Amino acid sequence: MENQNWTTGNIPDQKGRIIVVTGASSGIGFETAKALAEKNARVIIAVRNEGKGRNAVQKLKNENDNVQAEFMLIDLADLESVKGFAEKFKAKFDQLDLLINNAGVMIPPYSRTKDEFELQFGTNHLGHFALTGLLLDVIQKTNNSRIVNVSSSAHRYGNINFDDLNWGKRSYRKWRAYGDSKIANLYFTYELQRKFEQSGVDIIAAAAHPGITMTDLQRHSKIIEFFSGFVAMKSKQGALPTLRAAVDESARSGDYFGPDGFQQMRGFPIKVRSNKLSYNIEIAKKLWDVSEKLTGVTYKF
Repeated sequence: MENQNWTTGNIPDQKGRIIVVTGASSGIGFETAKALAEKNARVIIAVRNEGKGRNAVQKLKNENDNVQAEFMLIDLADLESVKGFAEKFKAKFDQLDLLINNAGVMIPPYSRTKDEFELQFGTNHLGHFALTGLLLDVIQKTNNSRIVNVSSSAHRYGNINFDDLNWGKRSYRKWRAYGDSKIANLYFTYELQRKFEQSGVDIIAAAAHPGITMTDLQRHSKIIEFFSGFVAMKSKQGALPTLRAAVDESARSGDYFGPDGFQQMRGFPIKVRSNKLSYNIEIAKKLWDVSEKLTGVTYKF
């Protein structure tokens, strides 16, 4: 029977492990990095704002002198920055035990990345797709390595339009675009899982979603911010599905973790199912091919 009350107390010792968490300067990402650092992992705070990144590292060290945490710059809305991060990481480290693709933007006004992709799709999906591909060689060299992609229950609103990925032809609907980026995270996870299995690669690719959690992401919606004040979990609780996907020894490639409460909004992390559309293999394959072309990152297994 599944343990309904999985907490940070279930995280095994992470000594000797090197972990990258994108978007770890605040919210769920920070709590994820903190929990792993406190279990003796060496954690890379990978964020686009140097000041916030260094502050996050200092905050971790202020709370615990023994944590191993460091900042590395990455802007997932800039493929050159993603490439630069991967090069610097591999010049410094020869292992990567855990990559947590957590960073994201949520329902901002319409804008584009440096590479002219719609901001949410470009950051939440394409940036992480490129980062994972560029780090895959070092991940493959590391025993018992794992990749975790943080999605959202908003994936239910997603239905990718391959003829207009950047919303150049349609009237922009920021929630729909956000849902597209979050279902893309799941297509990516499930297709990565299939490619690992087909290639005999022993890496776990899993996904998670935080339910309704109060974070900085809500700043673009006053209504959500207000509503979340009543029902949202704290970031520490919201990080638990990500953490379980990252370290639970019973987790398998393709697993998806979320809260156990009503509509997966709150609670403790368990294995859940994403919606039917997210398991569509043909869409996942098409998105993979398009993502390789758009990012210029080709995966080698």
